[in-house]
Amino acid sequence: MQAEDGFDITQTDRGIALTGALTLHVASALHRDLARTQAAEIDLSGVTRMDTAGAYVLADLRRRRSADGTDLHLVGLGDQRAALLDTVAETLPDQTEQPPRRMTATDRLAALGEAMAGAARYQIELTAYLGIFLGRLVHNLLHPRELRITSVVHHCQEVGLKAVPIVALMAFLIGVVLAFQGSAQLRQFGAEVFVVDLIAISILRELGILLTAIIVAGRTASSFTAAIGAMKMREEIDAMQTLGVNPADALIVPRILALLLMLPILGLIANVMGIFGGALMAWLDMGISPGMFRARLVEDTDVSHLLVGMIKAPVFAVIIGVVGCQGGMSVKGDTESLGRRTSQSVVSAIFTVIVADALFSIFFQRVGM
Repeated sequence: MQAEDGFDITQTDRGIALTGALTLHVASALHRDLARTQAAEIDLSGVTRMDTAGAYVLADLRRRRSADGTDLHLVGLGDQRAALLDTVAETLPDQTEQPPRRMTATDRLAALGEAMAGAARYQIELTAYLGIFLGRLVHNLLHPRELRITSVVHHCQEVGLKAVPIVALMAFLIGVVLAFQGSAQLRQFGAEVFVVDLIAISILRELGILLTAIIVAGRTASSFTAAIGAMKMREEIDAMQTLGVNPADALIVPRILALLLMLPILGLIANVMGIFGGALMAWLDMGISPGMFRARLVEDTDVSHLLVGMIKAPVFAVIIGVVGCQGGMSVKGDTESLGRRTSQSVVSAIFTVIVADALFSIFFQRVGM
């Protein structure tokens, strides 16, 4: 039968014969025409030229026949073309699919053990970076000239001032939701006035600082990891060490110190906006005037609720800062590692903050606060 694009396929007693040039220009047509034939032998003695594309078509056809359990004989190649065909055949991708291996109980136990060991190593690394921060902070406080005030102020603006709008809006909406949902339940018992206590205690004690810490963890932990990780990829941290600059003094202490200063302030802003949102909704939904709301807030809300929330703020700040800085310092030399560490820092910071809040709740309940 007549093929196209510079080569011919003819029938022989033992199979087919190819004549002409088997090059890249005819590879597609050659592959299409050879796929239609079931010949067991191909005579290539009439081929005038063959490049790697033609050799690839022949090698792929021979491998497919072998996979089906039949042999394909290529005759008349010559030494040079046979060597070319063998070289191309060695580079063919392996198409054998390995059946998925079923996990045994031992494999699952080993995977669990590896996960637990990885979590333990991660906790040890966080503890080590906490120690580095505390050690360098004490050193800088004893030697104030070494404290990078400009860097601390810059990070205060980044982690604190720029977070005020989102924190204030979040707290305001939380106060509105608490007042609206609380009034719907308390109205059934004629106790709408207790919505003031519900709003005050929930926001001052738990929601104000917790949700603020979660928002800051999402913004700041990712920012710390991305910034320090990018410097690690560009080998700027190695350059610092070469110049005699301690990376902990330049990168870790200013960031965590800025969080220590700004998170309590953001928590106070969240408390004020949350109570304001709750008071506004209580006025619109239940008719509790601002004066009545303020009077009940002052009379029935103990200052200990505010203290409980503010005590948590420095701990949450250290958690977020240490997790973010550790993630950045652990970045390898590729962007995939940077993205993975950034995501891990956000998740770890939020999870650790929630766990710490639960432990604080148990502790304060035990001590009667």
